Amino acid sequence: MLREYYKQFRTKEYLFEGQGERKHLSERSVQEVFHRAIISARIKKPISIHGLRHSFATHLLENGVDLRYIQELLGHKSSKTTEIYTHVSKKSLGKIVNPLDQTLNMDRQAKEKYTQ
Repeated sequence: MLREYYKQFRTKEYLFEGQGERKHLSERSVQEVFHRAIISARIKKPISIHGLRHSFATHLLENGVDLRYIQELLGHKSSKTTEIYTHVSKKSLGKIVNPLDQTLNMDRQAKEKYTQ
């Protein structure tokens, strides 16, 4: 869809340009497009563009993307902002492996392999 859009409009500076060449969409225009998309998708929960941004960052974090890359993508100057903004999910916490357990399991596996 994006390729077709670009072929039709041949934007120069931004993929979705605002009024006038080489101008970005206004904040209000983005909000209106987002609002129409919510209605079209029949989403009932209250959501904002900030919520969409927050979800994007959270999904990146849950998929193992380094916090420094998320910071860059979101345009945060301080890593502290990113740390606060991207809450640690229970899903991510469940993936953490205790280094001691990992070492003990490796030792146990090595002993089993040696005794066989």
